[in-house]
Amino acid sequence: MNDEASKQLTDARFKRLVGVQRTTFEEILAVLKTAYQLKHAKGGRKPKLSLEDLLMATLHYVREYRTYEEIAADFGIHESNLLRRSQWVEVTLVQRWCYDFKNSSQL
Repeated sequence: MNDEASKQLTDARFKRLVGVQRTTFEEILAVLKTAYQLKHAKGGRKPKLSLEDLLMATLHYVREYRTYEEIAADFGIHESNLLRRSQWVEVTLVQRWCYDFKNSSQL
């Protein structure tokens, strides 16, 4: 499920499928957008996967433990690209939002 499809969901259904409240998702997304703007202040190539979809894919991995290959196929990108960018999401959230992905009970 990508970000466009998730906008059609009710808040309760969003929580069931993604694993976090919609407000929490938006807070995490705000942190990632700030970090992305700092990292790419000088410009660069536009990514194939939006930050919303990248966060959604990362949460799918953390919640369901599907392989990166399966998730990458769902989002239409290469597995190595998803792996690299998901690791950036995890590191960024640990540094800036004090979120511990190893203790996924916070989801």
